[in-house]
Amino acid sequence: MEIRHLKLIKAIVEEGSITKAIDKLHLTQSALSHQLKEAEYQLGTAIFLRTNKKLVLTKAGEKIYELANEILNKLAEAETQIKQMVFGEQGEIRISTECFSSYHWLPSVLKQFHLLYPNVELKIVAEATHIPLQKLLENTIDIAIVSDQIKDSNIKYQELFQDEVVMVVSENHAWADKKYVIAEDFINEHFIIHSLPLETVTIHQFLLAPAKVSPKKITPMPLTEASLEMVKADMGVMSMAKWAFTPYLKTTSLKAVKVGKNGLKRKHFIATRANESYPDYFNHFISFLQNEINLQWNIQ
Repeated sequence: MEIRHLKLIKAIVEEGSITKAIDKLHLTQSALSHQLKEAEYQLGTAIFLRTNKKLVLTKAGEKIYELANEILNKLAEAETQIKQMVFGEQGEIRISTECFSSYHWLPSVLKQFHLLYPNVELKIVAEATHIPLQKLLENTIDIAIVSDQIKDSNIKYQELFQDEVVMVVSENHAWADKKYVIAEDFINEHFIIHSLPLETVTIHQFLLAPAKVSPKKITPMPLTEASLEMVKADMGVMSMAKWAFTPYLKTTSLKAVKVGKNGLKRKHFIATRANESYPDYFNHFISFLQNEINLQWNIQ
């Protein structure tokens, strides 16, 4: 007898009728009848007694039904165990980024991945933000999402996406009609940043520091909404990823201004420990992350 015969017998008994068994197994009535005859032929005796259009198990049928339950349950357990061995479905992934704006899209991606791998726990380690590579090397996290790379043979980088950083100003600000801003434009400005140290701020790294320019005033403001309200009140300027700012364009009196003639583009990378052997679900997660961000969010 074959596995399909055991599934057939189990379905007929548990569903209570041939009609319901047909629906459960997605078979036609003739196919079900044919398979049942095959099973009885292989066994050499009847499995069901046909009385008043009902199928009742014979003594041999009861024994086969008992065996079907045992075998099919063991098969299901084995399949689960093999999946766990092959795909590493049980475990955890600890993640952090160097930029709080990444947390706008990250939870949504994690939720979708968790539907595919419900036994893999995904942890966002917010306290590692701004020093994710250090925490990666310390084994505090498993994956770091960064735009700044450091040369270290213990770290492996894979490109995730590219985005553009823009300056956000009120519609009444002097920059509002500019096509783009340069480093010298910041000399008399109040620059609102998410958090210190300044060295981790993209505008400082790639625009202000190379030009040796310092804004008139710098204020750390961890809450994005509060920063936007300050900018709206013309109390300063702030930088944001263009994709993160886009939703605010239609509902606020704010404007996005390009940084530099060609815009300020930055690449984001997934960093992992180079010499570590990760479970397969890590690679699946990384591929999933790349696909979801580039296809659904389209934030390049």
